This record gives sequence, C-alpha cells and structure tokens, in this order.
Amino acid sequence: MKNQTKKLVYAAGCLAMGIILALLFHLLGGGLGNILLPMHIPVLLCGFLCGPLFGAACGVLLPLLSSIMIGIPPIFPVGAAMMFELCTYGLLSGLLYKKANVYISLIVAMLGGRIIGGAANAVLLGIAGKAYGLTAFVTTMFVTALPGIFIQLGLIPLLVIALTRARLINDPKGQNQKQ
Repeated sequence: MKNQTKKLVYAAGCLAMGIILALLFHLLGGGLGNILLPMHIPVLLCGFLCGPLFGAACGVLLPLLSSIMIGIPPIFPVGAAMMFELCTYGLLSGLLYKKANVYISLIVAMLGGRIIGGAANAVLLGIAGKAYGLTAFVTTMFVTALPGIFIQLGLIPLLVIALTRARLINDPKGQNQKQ
C-alpha cells in the first residue's frame, strides 16, 4: 500500500509538472512546445518512477487536462493524438525499465511513442480532412522535435539515475546503483 501511495504522489507530481511546463512554454510563445516537447519529459519520467500503468495514465491525462485547463494543446486533433503518443511513452518506459537499462528503455519508448503518435496523427488529421504523410511524420516527430529529443536523452537518464542513487525510487532490477 505504501508503495502505491508513493507512486500515486509521484504520478500526480509529474502531471502537475507537465501542466506547469506546458503553461510556461505557452507563455514564452513562438511554438517552443513543438520544439522542446515539455510534456514528454514528465510522462517519460513517470513511467520510470511509477511503472507502466501510472506512466500510461499520466500520458493520457496530461494532454487532456492541459487542454481543458490552459487550452494547450487543442484537444482535436493534436491533443487526442498526443494522448496516444504520451500514453505509449509512459507505458513503454515503465515496462522496459524492468528489463533494460534507462538508456535503452528511453530510446525504445521514444521511438514507440513517435510511431504511435504518427499513426494517431494520420488517422485523426484524416478525419479532420487534413493530409499527414511520411514527410509530415518525419518533420514533426523527428526534425522539428530534435532539440526536445536531445533534452530528453540527456536529462531523463540523469534524473532517473540520481533519484535511484538517492534511494527516492527503487531500482526495478533490484540492483543497488549507489556507489
């Protein structure tokens, strides 16, 4: 019970961090959210800290709550597609971290989320009568997002390792990383 409560508190903190980051980047303007991907960081982190179920829930709820509270992202089609993408990030980072190290887990989660996000964009933008082909997929999910991808690859492993060494989170493989 104590562990579930800790996970719930961490997940709520990740949700709050995601909403605050979305608001901050919205206030800074200039489409920085599409470039630096502020909502992705707390969702990926939630998967690592809390496991796949809390990570997936955080991924679904964050774009929805952010859209309702601050209007970013617009709920359809962008927010709905983000719900699929971020759900995949949280789910895969939590699942994979039980079996692989933080770097492999992160890279696979990021690729999986982008593939699911691209598929969701294709379907939802198609419903909205807008084209979304391979060029748009590569541009939005990889080229424009490159600075955010680098931030995620640099920041998230450092945070996960630091929190594990500080014994604020458990190493899912049962290894003591404190040296």
